[in-house]
Amino acid sequence: MAVVIRMKRTGRRNRPCYRISVADSRCPRDGNVLENLGLYDPVSPSLDAQHTVNVERARHWISVGAKPSPTVHSLFKRHDVYEGDLALKPQTPRKRKGRRKATAKRTRKQTAKAARAEAKTQRRSERTTVRRAAAKAAAAAESSDDE
Repeated sequence: MAVVIRMKRTGRRNRPCYRISVADSRCPRDGNVLENLGLYDPVSPSLDAQHTVNVERARHWISVGAKPSPTVHSLFKRHDVYEGDLALKPQTPRKRKGRRKATAKRTRKQTAKAARAEAKTQRRSERTTVRRAAAKAAAAAESSDDE
């Protein structure tokens, strides 16, 4: 059984609140949990009430092999869960295959984006030349009116 430490969403619509929970990785996000370790309330006005963590239990679960999600990992770093032997295990980034691969679609998108940027700079330069010409004409008309 692979054990993960992740957040379980609670709270109403547009007002999220999360429970930091230990669960089997095969269970759904809001399904059965083995233990709740704390709360994370990102909308709370008080910084102290935004997140609470049972540090001892979190250290226990990490020591027995539970893997925290990236967000929970950052919360644990704020609460100094990683000390001693636990600090030696850095979290490895996700492997994303094909993120930098040059494909036909990607090159098409990049050329279209470059063309749009070029057209935008051309329109901007045309607008500035028209404004300058209008300003010169207004200044010339004003100077001829003064005489």
